[in-house]
Amino acid sequence: SALSIVYHEDGTFRECRVFGRNPDLVLVDTAVVAQAPPRLLAAGMGDALATVFEARACAAGSVANMRGGASTRTALSLAELCYRTLLEDGRGALDAARAHAVTPAFERVVEANTLLSGLGFESSGLAAAHSVHNGLTAAAGTRPFLHGEKVAFGTLVQLALERRERAVVDEVLRFSTSVGLPVTLREIGLPDPDRPLLEAVAARAAAPGETIHNEPFPVTVETVVAAILEADAAGRAFLPSAA
Repeated sequence: SALSIVYHEDGTFRECRVFGRNPDLVLVDTAVVAQAPPRLLAAGMGDALATVFEARACAAGSVANMRGGASTRTALSLAELCYRTLLEDGRGALDAARAHAVTPAFERVVEANTLLSGLGFESSGLAAAHSVHNGLTAAAGTRPFLHGEKVAFGTLVQLALERRERAVVDEVLRFSTSVGLPVTLREIGLPDPDRPLLEAVAARAAAPGETIHNEPFPVTVETVVAAILEADAAGRAFLPSAA
């Protein structure tokens, strides 16, 4: 990727840095990756989960991608393949990671987490899910949680913002819970956030220049707070049925 995310020392989001060229080579040894804690693979899936929804939002709004160009059908196809791969192979890949084994499903998910997600977001763009992640870093309780875990919850917030159909929300909830990704505020360290904290998170997420404004409709602090609460409610309602 030609983009890096930079944080302050206290864990709050600082900025995205876009570089002038991509790496000459990205080498991933899946035998090494399989020895890592399974939570890291799941967090990578949480980050990759947002790719297709953010790509669709950017394409719908005809906004510039991360390189300043237009989204292409190829970019959207890569994002769609990323999502399908997660749905089909995510659970199997996580089982393999727990066994420290390299399986075809594990290989495909590593490809989705790196190549498909990386090309998909750079070539189409980011939208609400990653902005919500950035906003969540303003809440100290979220800091023990990984980037991809907060992006996964941010994806649910984006779906709420976009008023997506229930079938799509349920599909994302089923996938997320199947691989241990958070679907509620409690699961990212915010069991009972008060209104001022939610407004601070939403204000950071909707700050000028944030990618949440790539959504094809106006976004305000108030609409982000409402979407966070709606996403949390959907997750809480889903968890008993998932259990």
